Amino acid sequence: MGQKKLIRFAAIEKFANVLQNPEGMAGKWMNYFGNNNSLTLELACGKGEYSVGLGSIHPDRNFIGVDIKGNRIYIGARKALENGLKNVAFLRTDIGKLRDYFQPKEVSEIWIIFPDPFLREGKAKKRLTHPRFLQLYQQVLIPGGKIHLKTDSKELYDFTREVIEAQGCHIVEDVVDIYAKGRATEALAIQTHYEGLHLADGRTIYYLCFTLPETPVIVPEKKARIEIEADGSTE
Repeated sequence: MGQKKLIRFAAIEKFANVLQNPEGMAGKWMNYFGNNNSLTLELACGKGEYSVGLGSIHPDRNFIGVDIKGNRIYIGARKALENGLKNVAFLRTDIGKLRDYFQPKEVSEIWIIFPDPFLREGKAKKRLTHPRFLQLYQQVLIPGGKIHLKTDSKELYDFTREVIEAQGCHIVEDVVDIYAKGRATEALAIQTHYEGLHLADGRTIYYLCFTLPETPVIVPEKKARIEIEADGSTE
């Protein structure tokens, strides 16, 4: 492991805004933040640009960036500390363990920003908008809690559209090319490092906002799962 990573791992051990696989946090986030403001998660937050950006825009709300990679979390956590953002924290853990850290109806919103689209055949179940993840989110979100997806991957966008339609989700907003349509304002104007690179390459940025159904999300059996083929079509 590189010296730089070792330094960052040592640093986040002392950061007050970084919790690494903490025990007994489910239902205790109000105590941690010292208020009863709504709680928003940024999943696979990477460097935490959105958690920090949203925390700056909405001081009356609490934000937690979730990622397993401490080397990346360090960057966002340090920036939040430098900016005095007491409403922003980071949770270092696997996303699949959300139920260990959040009680039912404890989370108000979820943001998923430029996640890995996992385009290789057979990797659909790893996409953060796969039904198995939607089922997980349904167990911690408030009824009607919004899920936001921002991506440059048309394949992931199409896949997500198909999944949420099949599950009976309610689409709040669906925007193809947020910059061309003048939608890159307020929260959508926050740019990650990778988004800047994508825009420089002339890529289209897609945005979906949706809520989960009142009925339980159904995870299809392996043979019936949705796959995206190389040409972008679904079956």
